[in-house]
Amino acid sequence: MNKNFKVQAQGGFTLIELIVVIVILGILAATALPKFANLGGDARLASLKAAGGSLNSVAAMTHGRYLANSTGTPLSSISLEGNPVAMSTTTGYPTADGALATAAGINIADYTILSAAAAATATTPRVPANSIVIIPKSVAGTSTARTCYVTYTEGRNATNPAPTIAVFPTSGDQC
Repeated sequence: MNKNFKVQAQGGFTLIELIVVIVILGILAATALPKFANLGGDARLASLKAAGGSLNSVAAMTHGRYLANSTGTPLSSISLEGNPVAMSTTTGYPTADGALATAAGINIADYTILSAAAAATATTPRVPANSIVIIPKSVAGTSTARTCYVTYTEGRNATNPAPTIAVFPTSGDQC
């Protein structure tokens, strides 16, 4: 009686193959993790750039309406979608106040708006005269707020009427 016994091959991976795969995944994770670690700072920086663009748009729109005024009397206020924006009769651009931020769609639920001239502190940047500083709520009250903000500074006079809008920092690492 001759019985045929078939040797069944075992399926699966060897221990060495599993270790090699784990090592390769570890190397990939170690090189990819720093790339995605600071996405919060990059997002805050993008948000600040958008806020700066909104301020710039409101300044341009109101200045255009100021120049197109046919009454001959300088406008002290211009309404944008129901939001009154105070205007400088010297420069023809918006004054730096909370109403400007509201007209630009900058919400106080998302941003802290500083409008009174003040020196820098441990948790706030310097607020220049005739300026507003806008800080994301996620960093407001922390030392990061000193390096993560946007400023709107009114034009100085009729010779230099345009406002200055600056976003700090230039990279997401400081935000």
